[in-house]
Amino acid sequence: MSGISIRTIRYYESLGLIQSSRRTEGGFRQFSLDVLTRLAFIKRAQNLGLSLEEIGNILQVYDQGQAPCGEIQEKLEDKLLQIDRQIDQLLTLRSEIKGLLSGWKNMGGQHEDTICPIIQNTLSTEC
Repeated sequence: MSGISIRTIRYYESLGLIQSSRRTEGGFRQFSLDVLTRLAFIKRAQNLGLSLEEIGNILQVYDQGQAPCGEIQEKLEDKLLQIDRQIDQLLTLRSEIKGLLSGWKNMGGQHEDTICPIIQNTLSTEC
């Protein structure tokens, strides 16, 4: 019903993110319908970049009868800052690679002591 593999559900249970309500005589786990809501929350939170540890902390707040929205907001704001830093790093890398590629045509033949002059010449100026 959840669209989540049995193996993943077992893993979530081992982490304490969900709990089975009981087991059948054959040993199969049985879950209440509210576990479906919990599983959907876990998957959505993961898709937003939250770790299972962070999700577990949020669910603990919820399980204590408190609304975890403030904690979620804080974590998502942190995630947004992290994404902004990654974008800045990627833009810097993109610019560096474009610079290397633009100098590619100006490179002469390969020298014996280099693997690829365009990369090694750049490294020698930075080291």
